[in-house]
Amino acid sequence: MRRIHRMLWTAGLVVAVAGRTAWAADGEARTMFEQFIWPGGGLIGLLLIVMNVVTWALIAEAFLAVRRDTICPPPVRREIADLFARKAYREAIEVTAVEGSFLAYVLHTALTEAAHGYAAMERAAAEAVEQRTTQLLRKVEVLNIIGNVAPMLGLMGTVLGMILAFNAIVAAGGVPDAPALADSIGIALVTTFWGLVVAVPALAAYSVVRNRIDALAAETTVAADELLSTFRPAGKTA
Repeated sequence: MRRIHRMLWTAGLVVAVAGRTAWAADGEARTMFEQFIWPGGGLIGLLLIVMNVVTWALIAEAFLAVRRDTICPPPVRREIADLFARKAYREAIEVTAVEGSFLAYVLHTALTEAAHGYAAMERAAAEAVEQRTTQLLRKVEVLNIIGNVAPMLGLMGTVLGMILAFNAIVAAGGVPDAPALADSIGIALVTTFWGLVVAVPALAAYSVVRNRIDALAAETTVAADELLSTFRPAGKTA
């Protein structure tokens, strides 16, 4: 995850340096830089650009963390099933203790309660699923917060730009200077633009990842129940 963050921050730095170089060398590029980055969006626009970089880093981290290979990996499921079939329960505890997947965590929590009976193992597994699911949802909740805050910041910039535009009109006695008025209106439009650029992917990714967490958590619950059925007392149904 740290590697992804470093790559994204490096890419952002490279883009900023390249944009700054073009801004200094080419008049048209300079105009685009001024309109969409600075001073076109003002401080609010710069804040939203930073939030955009952070958002994409969080999206990349979320999609890498919420995968079947990290939550309910089939190889781990087959390995534990084989250990249970051979009654190598101590080895199964050791394997699940060091394997970092969601499924391994649930099974390890349940196996540590084996001395208290099958009912205790069931409760421990259910609590482990709930705990790990809550942790995953809490991490991606940041995307939901960003997706809701970014449009509000964009709206704040819009309101600020309109206030500055009206102040320019009043200060000019009803006939404002066109460049000054254009700067104020630019702040209003650019911040709205960046607010939407940040919010749309953040909310879309949040919805996709949240649904994936729910689906994989349910899949993990089923897999854990099937594996732990080895310990179910005779005559007791699921």
